[in-house]
Amino acid sequence: MAPVHSSPFAGQWYPAAAGELERLLDQAFESSRQRTGSFLFSGGLGFVVPHAGPAYSGTVAAAAYRSLAERPPKHVFFLAFPHRGGLHGVAVPDADSVATPLGEVRLTREFAAGFPVLDEERLCDHSFEIQLPFLQKAAPDANVTALYVGPMDAAERAAAADRLAAAWRPGTVFVASSDFTHYGRGFGNVPFPPEDARGGRLRELDGECIEAAGSVNAALFLKELGELRATVCGYDPIALLLETVRRLEGPGFYQAKLDYQTSGEITGDFRNSVSYAALGYYPRAAFDLEEADRDALLASARATLEQLRETGRREPIPARHGSAALAVHRGVFVTLRQGDELLGCIGNISGRGPLAKDVADLALAAALDDPRFRPAAKTEGPIDIEISLLTPLRRIAGRESFCAGRHGALLKLDGHTGLLLPQVATEHGWDADQFLKALARKSRLGPDAIDAPRARLYRFEAQVFGRAG
Repeated sequence: MAPVHSSPFAGQWYPAAAGELERLLDQAFESSRQRTGSFLFSGGLGFVVPHAGPAYSGTVAAAAYRSLAERPPKHVFFLAFPHRGGLHGVAVPDADSVATPLGEVRLTREFAAGFPVLDEERLCDHSFEIQLPFLQKAAPDANVTALYVGPMDAAERAAAADRLAAAWRPGTVFVASSDFTHYGRGFGNVPFPPEDARGGRLRELDGECIEAAGSVNAALFLKELGELRATVCGYDPIALLLETVRRLEGPGFYQAKLDYQTSGEITGDFRNSVSYAALGYYPRAAFDLEEADRDALLASARATLEQLRETGRREPIPARHGSAALAVHRGVFVTLRQGDELLGCIGNISGRGPLAKDVADLALAAALDDPRFRPAAKTEGPIDIEISLLTPLRRIAGRESFCAGRHGALLKLDGHTGLLLPQVATEHGWDADQFLKALARKSRLGPDAIDAPRARLYRFEAQVFGRAG
């Protein structure tokens, strides 16, 4: 066992002087806060983080490490990989600790029983070691298990995930290291011209890959990457992370995209560009609002409607006095009723603006723009307001992963799209089959559209709260 492995990336990929490295990390964390806001989801079980030099991917990586620092873990499993290849399955590096300019990080094999131990020289890679300074800042007291992950078949991956899930204890998180699209002649990957990369094609391609990872389904994720011919370098660590989270998810986990950026955006050169994404996997409860924030949103919607009915002015009144959670862009729907009569229901699946303003805008849209109903603004008497705050969407392989009454669903097929909220099944007394057929009808598709090979089905959950008029 080698006593201490001195990271060769200090002085090359990041500064060798402790003070300079600390300043670089502080800058990355502050840049992350400015890009993504101060609010952080808590309770993440797993993360995907990029591994370029901190000057490039550090701000995006910091989004994950800031979330991790909110509740510092006791133990971190790092799932990395050797870029030079040559590894099959999962291996543990033969080292007691890794030295960075910020000190030594002790490595433990206590929870890695059953995985082979290989020479550090054979495995040593920036996909793991570039993460250590970030971890030293975010969770300096955490125990660390380093695992290098190579290609595996489905059975081997399942067996490895079983071992990791069995090693989980409260306070444990899993971190998979990966960059996303490697675009340009330098990477042998030019699926579209550089001007299209600059114009959004890279973001679209990465969005497909990130959505596939959000399925928390390794098979679906790897299948999608194959069809896209995606150049996601850490697909093996991500696939193992997904398998592990799937075994531990209990009531359900959802992927949050914490940040995303390309090196082309940073340098202005899209001829060769690498994409960076920070992803977190959180329990369903992490997406719920506290009572004070729920009250602030309801008060905003009520004040907006009252002003509309009294003055005719279409002017949103944003929520006041809420927490930083109301600055986040979230999927949300506003439903208006009068007794048993539905007056309007309008929303969006990803958030067009901060919740504090989005809910007020949607209250106006539900009152004025839902073509299915008479305008709620012209009705007499009290109006009941219901807000449905959505979790992120989770792509699923088919109807067997859907539970009526708990999940809402979104269907996409051949340019058709339809969405139904979770409470619709309860209101109509529908089982899963009835709900999904109704979803197909709303999408203007046949009853068997859910099972079409090209269909994309997503599930989500919602925190539903309201106030009588």
